[in-house]
Amino acid sequence: TFDGSENIINGTSDWVYEEEFGIRDGFRWSPDSASIAFWRFDTRRVPVFSMINNTDSLYPKVTSFRHPKPGQANSAVKVGVVPVAGGYPIWVRTPGDPSNTYIARLEWAGNSREVVLQHLNRLQNTLSVLIGEAATGEVRTVFTDTDETWVEVMDDFVWLAGGKGLFWLSERDGWSHAYYVSRDGKEVRLLTPGDYDILSVNAIDERNGLLYVTASPEDATKRFVYRVRLDGKGKPELVGPAGQSGVHRYDVSPSARWAFHSHSMLDTPPVTELVRLPKGDPVRPLASNKDLKAKVESLSRKRAEYFKLAIGGGVQVDGWRILPPGFDPAKKYPLLVYVYGEPAGQTVQDGWGGSGYLWHLMLAQQGYIVASFDNHGTPAPRGRAWRKSIYRQIGILASADQAAAVRAAIAAWPFVNADRIGVWGWSGGGSMTLNAMFRYPDLYKVGVSVASVPDQRLYDTIYQERYMGLPDDNPDGYKNGSPITFAKDLKGSLLIVHGTGDDNVHYQGFEAVVNELIANNKAFTMMAYPNRSHGIYEGKGTTLHLYTMFTRFLNENLPPGGRAR
Repeated sequence: TFDGSENIINGTSDWVYEEEFGIRDGFRWSPDSASIAFWRFDTRRVPVFSMINNTDSLYPKVTSFRHPKPGQANSAVKVGVVPVAGGYPIWVRTPGDPSNTYIARLEWAGNSREVVLQHLNRLQNTLSVLIGEAATGEVRTVFTDTDETWVEVMDDFVWLAGGKGLFWLSERDGWSHAYYVSRDGKEVRLLTPGDYDILSVNAIDERNGLLYVTASPEDATKRFVYRVRLDGKGKPELVGPAGQSGVHRYDVSPSARWAFHSHSMLDTPPVTELVRLPKGDPVRPLASNKDLKAKVESLSRKRAEYFKLAIGGGVQVDGWRILPPGFDPAKKYPLLVYVYGEPAGQTVQDGWGGSGYLWHLMLAQQGYIVASFDNHGTPAPRGRAWRKSIYRQIGILASADQAAAVRAAIAAWPFVNADRIGVWGWSGGGSMTLNAMFRYPDLYKVGVSVASVPDQRLYDTIYQERYMGLPDDNPDGYKNGSPITFAKDLKGSLLIVHGTGDDNVHYQGFEAVVNELIANNKAFTMMAYPNRSHGIYEGKGTTLHLYTMFTRFLNENLPPGGRAR
């Protein structure tokens, strides 16, 4: 290519495509190595965002990059094919305005003559699979998936029947299911009928007519792998022994004869073994995590408990709780709720919780009941309607579910002190914490909000518009879903934390909510970490300082320990 510049990007990605579509290497070699297909980004119309580094030199340094916030201009994106021997690109003629559509995936279409791409409209509720001729740029549509809300992008293109058909996941029948789509688009065949969701595809064994998928038809908090017949007949069969709990992950060999199988639970570190497919028979252990497991088991603790909680309207939420080791049901304890609650994550999943679990366990040892609930809109395997019920109302239905879950827990657990309820979360969970503290100030007494989005207009186009639509089309949704709108109603003790170098969730939002709290004469505590990113981990002592601060704030404002009723 010959036109690359500061604002014209060939073969890599702009900021928002990398963050939301996971595109880093923006090029694809043809199978015969004679050509390269690549993304081209014209970023000139995308507004510039700047961050200031005040600490690394005598004078501040400014880092600027093009970042599209909701409703603002995106990069104009197209796909080209260029011969390795030299020459100018052939541009694939994708339909629509290249600034108001997305090319979320690009691969070669099982040969060196055609490329295949996933093409989305700006609202991301129509996704078309397009095949483009590498030599001419001509395009034809193979398949279009639509939804009243949004359509999920398929991570990989997998060709079946020697390239005659494409493997696809869709929620078109109300569940996430696998389909066979013929190359000409004339046949769309359901491969996995039934009232259950496929969460991911582990392997396709065409030789034996089997599909290995991750699912959990009976319990949304677990993860198992099932084998399903590719002809769509029969029922899913569990891989591995019956009666297991927790989360199971299978890394399947290319031959689909073997797999690395890892199993863990929230409070139990993972164990990995080699297994033989199709049944998952153990061959030999590979990693037992014996030392870590022994250390965890030696800690003073009660095991995490999973439950379902009715919150009204016929709705049940999944949850877990960790009780104090010396728990006395005759006493009343403070309840700390760990929350995320947005479409990007599920907190109530029975897989190893790592350092987060260990911190929660430490709090339980101090005398807190720590719990988490999954609200509507989380990516749990409970059907399309559960996941997409929050469309155009991010932060509204979810925070209502969370508050209802807390009230239901107070009613069901007589050992919870209703006057000592706390909540904490990070990123989307930080936003949920603010919504909890601002929207339900008589319920939540203490909150710790980390790296939050107080105003949804300050995030990015791809993520926020996918779930909320365009700001001009949904102004009330953006306003009422944004915690900053209700900051004036804060009553409890609030700690807000942010890294000034967060290029994902900008420090700008932190300062906006600080200004709103000041304007309404609200007392609060704030902590800014210079130049730290969204994870707030860079720099000597940062993580220890962060969690020490969290713990001290909770101890001082939500005192631990059981009290007589």
